[in-house]
Amino acid sequence: MTKRALIPVFLLMLAFQPLFAQRPIPQVNSGANQGPRQGRQLADPEEEDAEGRRTLLDDSTKQVYGPKTTLYFFEKAIKRNNLKLYEQDTLLDNFHNYDPVAKSGWKYQDLGNIGSAAKPMYYSVPEVIGVTSGFHAYDLYFRDPSKRKFFDTKSPFTEMSAFFGGGNRNMLDVAFARNVNPRWNIGLDFNTLRIRKTLNPAQRDDHMTVQNAYGLHTNYRSENGRYWLLGAFSRMKHVVNEIGGIIPPEVDPNSLYFTYEDAKVWLQNTRARDLRQDFHLYHEYKLGNGLQFYHIFDRKNQNLVVESLLDTPDALFFNSNRFNNPDTTQNKNDFEEWRNEFGLKGTFKGFYYNSFMKLRNGRMESPFFPNKRSAFNEFYIGGELIGKISEKWEVSADGEYLIPGNFKIHGIFISPWLDVEYTKALYKPTSMQQIYYGNHFQWENNFSDIGVDQVRGSIKVDLENLRLRPSLTLNRVNNYIYFGEDQLVAQASGEAFMIMPGFAANFRLGKKFRLDAEVIFTQVSGEAADQFRIPKWYGNTRFYFDSPLFNENVFVQLGVDVRYKSSFFAEAYNPSYQQFYLQNTFNVYGYPVADIFLDFRINRTRVLFKYNHLNAGMMSNEGYFVTPDYTGYRSFLDLGITWYLFD
Repeated sequence: MTKRALIPVFLLMLAFQPLFAQRPIPQVNSGANQGPRQGRQLADPEEEDAEGRRTLLDDSTKQVYGPKTTLYFFEKAIKRNNLKLYEQDTLLDNFHNYDPVAKSGWKYQDLGNIGSAAKPMYYSVPEVIGVTSGFHAYDLYFRDPSKRKFFDTKSPFTEMSAFFGGGNRNMLDVAFARNVNPRWNIGLDFNTLRIRKTLNPAQRDDHMTVQNAYGLHTNYRSENGRYWLLGAFSRMKHVVNEIGGIIPPEVDPNSLYFTYEDAKVWLQNTRARDLRQDFHLYHEYKLGNGLQFYHIFDRKNQNLVVESLLDTPDALFFNSNRFNNPDTTQNKNDFEEWRNEFGLKGTFKGFYYNSFMKLRNGRMESPFFPNKRSAFNEFYIGGELIGKISEKWEVSADGEYLIPGNFKIHGIFISPWLDVEYTKALYKPTSMQQIYYGNHFQWENNFSDIGVDQVRGSIKVDLENLRLRPSLTLNRVNNYIYFGEDQLVAQASGEAFMIMPGFAANFRLGKKFRLDAEVIFTQVSGEAADQFRIPKWYGNTRFYFDSPLFNENVFVQLGVDVRYKSSFFAEAYNPSYQQFYLQNTFNVYGYPVADIFLDFRINRTRVLFKYNHLNAGMMSNEGYFVTPDYTGYRSFLDLGITWYLFD
């Protein structure tokens, strides 16, 4: 499809959009549907009918349910005695960036396709200071049950989203929730990915990524309000048919970089699978006088397999080591953990307080380990204190201590004009960094703990048509663990210092145009600076028309996204152990990428169109790279739709 054909296609789809519309609902402001309702109870029994639904009447005495009657909340708010109920999101902002990497603001490095291995572009402090599996390449695509939405619905609620990406890249998300009675809600969700290879697909359904995932959730509170339970389960089976990247032209003169479907790639018979299951339970009981007892339980399992047939040309991609099997690679690792947290919490004169003890037990297993398994047992103590001085002033501090030596201290100051956050932590190496027995790489290490100090600050300037957020992040990291140019894991001997000034702005230009922009500059210094591969400049800008049309029956955003990362020696990817590693030969050069988009909403239905890489063929380079030997998107059109059902 040519670029000139885009506008007629957009207008044609806009004309047929009423086919997707559901029955009208009372008109609401398009910007009002994300606001939290603070301090409200989940349901007032006196306002409920016999079936546990609140009776809502319009002018014709018919029941009407919509985004304002189907609310959701998060576990963190319950734990902190600060319940906020959110209405269903019908906003169009950033709706066209539907896939996870795009939704993050392109702040992840992946392999140029949805569902491929991905890592954060910027260093972040780990949430867990104890042992984790170390296999995080597909974390972006897993829905953590401890961070999910829990619902208060006055009618059965269904959310359906479908994304039809160019090149047969398809996503489907379905969620359902309903109240059994005013105090008990249940729900489920299902998510699937079917992502065709963008490089060298053998046929139409030659998928790079296939994912099937589902989740179950429930929340319940007792009739007297003293007991509250939140429970959730998530399962993800994520399968990736690895390609190993494009064979460099200097290795094979017949291989070219920007031929996409005709590209010559390294791997055809190598597959990775990441299977995760996570049971999560939070419940609390009010003891009296504002004091509550709570318990959190988690059981997590991550089963990983990488398989490759070494009697095929795939063998040329891997090194010469064959530690376990000369003909077939089957790298198997299984990580499991159990977590129990017991705590007391409450509020006193406007302050929230919490103290807890936590037990984490787990193990990593592999058939190739000398002792088959590597186990750990961890005991924590910690607490949290939050002081909400007013609606706009707040201070908080929390911390935990992993006996005998690891810790994390975290503090936040929030004011009307300045936000400041400080974190200091000493955290453990991952299990995979300490012990690994694959077919091509093996090691056992005794690394030191990693230390970090991080300060983040943001100034808030809010004017009538302008919102500015200048920011600064300072990091100091010592004993950092990384994968070197030899693709082996190593620990830096010195420190790295990062200075990251940033700037985010939202402008309203007149009544119908908006400009959103974010720029981040990163300077890394210190003895361990070379172990962090971060582009010096990052920029993301969106200019768009934003206005209701047709007597406010249609809400429209039409514009262009431009993103840019400056040149840097980005980390390469090794699929045999699912890690990114340092390299100094392939410069992922700076290249601006422009996407044109149209998002619109009629009633409860939102539709997106996005034409990717609008500027293809207009630059000095034929295309762009996201990772060494992995090219970014070519030009193609994406279509997506999301709609809600409330009965």
